[in-house]
Amino acid sequence: MQLLDGKKVSEDIKIEITAEVQKMRENNEKVPHLAAIIVGNDGASLTYVGSKVTACERVGFESTLVKMPSTTSETELLMKISELNMDDNIDGFIVQLPLPDQIDTQKVLMAIDPSKDVDGFHPENFGKMALDMTTFIPATPFGILELLERYNVETQGKHTVVIGRSHIVGRPMSILMGRKGFPGNSTVTVTHSYTKNIAQITTQADIIITALGVPNYLKAEMVKDGAVVIDVGITRVADSSTEKGYVITGDVDFENVSKKASFITPVPGGVGPMTIAMLLKNTLLAREQKRFKNL
Repeated sequence: MQLLDGKKVSEDIKIEITAEVQKMRENNEKVPHLAAIIVGNDGASLTYVGSKVTACERVGFESTLVKMPSTTSETELLMKISELNMDDNIDGFIVQLPLPDQIDTQKVLMAIDPSKDVDGFHPENFGKMALDMTTFIPATPFGILELLERYNVETQGKHTVVIGRSHIVGRPMSILMGRKGFPGNSTVTVTHSYTKNIAQITTQADIIITALGVPNYLKAEMVKDGAVVIDVGITRVADSSTEKGYVITGDVDFENVSKKASFITPVPGGVGPMTIAMLLKNTLLAREQKRFKNL
């Protein structure tokens, strides 16, 4: 069994991006600028956005954090998005999800300029991804592809089972794993909460990508020997024996599944760190695309 070490790979990517940014500085070029909008005071979202800002500082990007109160109206948020769309200094930006109930998430995602949509959620970018065109791939799926590529995990002709069909992970992963090229060229089955006899399907899988959000859902008896297991689930589970009062748990019963898997991602330290690294990579791509457009 080999760990797909997202912590290590994300560090490698940050070092690579830092070198790119250093070259830009040496050439007196504008460095990438990532902005993030957060509405409200959700603890997990604040932590996540904070780590994005820290990552920007680490690689030499400029960053802007726009904090808005939880009472923000949809119109106010759309006006702020319009500002960032028009701001030539900002190369890419994200709106941290989830948003408060009074705001239509789809309307917000549609309002972001596709050329600055470094989360890859705009329908234009999602459609380009589905058509194998160059675009921003959502950061978590992008991170999974990068892990598979850097560890040279064979995907061609393999049976990939995706558990979950969210627009953020499950659906894009099912498209990307079936695309031509590497990683890809696999036969993909998408499973979800209405799938019957799910264990029958997962035991036939060469690669399992689970993004369900149910702690320890994938058991050893649901996995065949030698399978590749990618765990996207991150759930806080109460644990009074720890200092924080909780532990971070994935969808996979890691202790037992790892004994059967050929490759497996840990939680934490697997897919999570890759998401922020790929957001930085998308921002660098946005900066490059704008530069070529202005030549």
